Amino acid sequence: MSIEDVLARVAQLETVPTAAAAPAAAPSQTDFAATLAQSSELASLQSAIDPSLLDPSSSQDPLAAGQATATPDSLLSALQQLLPATSTAAPAAAPSPSGSAGPRVLAAAETQVGQSEQPPGSNDGPAIQAYRSAVPGSQAGDPWCAEFVSWAAAQAGAPIGDGGTGFRSVAALTSWASQTGRLLPAGSTPQPGDLILFGDRHVGIVESVEANGTIDTVEGNYGNAVQHVKRSPSEATGFVRL
Repeated sequence: MSIEDVLARVAQLETVPTAAAAPAAAPSQTDFAATLAQSSELASLQSAIDPSLLDPSSSQDPLAAGQATATPDSLLSALQQLLPATSTAAPAAAPSPSGSAGPRVLAAAETQVGQSEQPPGSNDGPAIQAYRSAVPGSQAGDPWCAEFVSWAAAQAGAPIGDGGTGFRSVAALTSWASQTGRLLPAGSTPQPGDLILFGDRHVGIVESVEANGTIDTVEGNYGNAVQHVKRSPSEATGFVRL
């Protein structure tokens, strides 16, 4: 007998009148005790409920005596306390689908449009120092496009790289993407938030794809700054889905 069958039996008892008006054919405590005894899953229920409620040999019939402790509600409460794992357990959370972090990464990158090197051509400055902070081992003067996308991913709560340590180089980023199944080949249709690769020399973030195929991007270290850029699909050597 399943747990659902037992619960249904408990529900039926809610229709039993009080002792003073109970008809002769009303379900008895003996019937319910026999029903519970048939379920191996609920054997421990007998130790949790007053034996006088379930023992057919008892000389005391709480329902007949009109005692409130013998109501179906009290039996159902005891039943629910014994079955938390099987009747109330929440399902495990499903993993986030691939690509769900991309829009958040893009949003973080877009807040930086206009930030630039100080002085121009130095690969340095207050903003660039902040981007480098997302990648252990980065140094002043490093080309910083990969550090910029690493920073944006960290800001989005989806840090990239083994252990979320980000990347100093596009080559290392591309290798990681290939090993983790995130790398899309050239010619793929990117989504907003995908990383766009230009060989092993540069990386940006896809913002949108226009009707004519032009790819709008946000790129760090483009013209010494973070800028909106329009790219031909033929320029991309691949994409990374976050």
